Amino acid sequence: MRVTRLVPAVAVLLALAGCGSGGDTGLVPPAAAGSLEELAAEVKCVPDVQTDADELRQAVCRTARGRFVLATFATDRGQREWVDDAKDYGGHYLVGRKWVAVGDDGVVRALRGTLGGELEAGTDHRAHGG
Repeated sequence: MRVTRLVPAVAVLLALAGCGSGGDTGLVPPAAAGSLEELAAEVKCVPDVQTDADELRQAVCRTARGRFVLATFATDRGQREWVDDAKDYGGHYLVGRKWVAVGDDGVVRALRGTLGGELEAGTDHRAHGG
């Protein structure tokens, strides 16, 4: 009888810990929010702004973990369209609410520990030769 009471409790604990979700094994904070500069400050980088438009702001950042691109968007739709188009070129993406970080797998995984967000992978072109 005790085992049947334990199963739901264990399932809840595993869900809260993120086990079985296919994600990283560490705790992930809630996705950060803010301007390009605020997000960059969270990960301790000075953004080199490359695009500064109403609908998209994009910068190159460097941290001890490596180089990445950080982009913020005016709308969720604009963000999703940008990510979907960019993923055709490969790469690794950390996606938050109206922001994206793009870089090597290790870099975006490290950023996730600070910024939260969801990991997404672009198209793998290695099989195409090169």
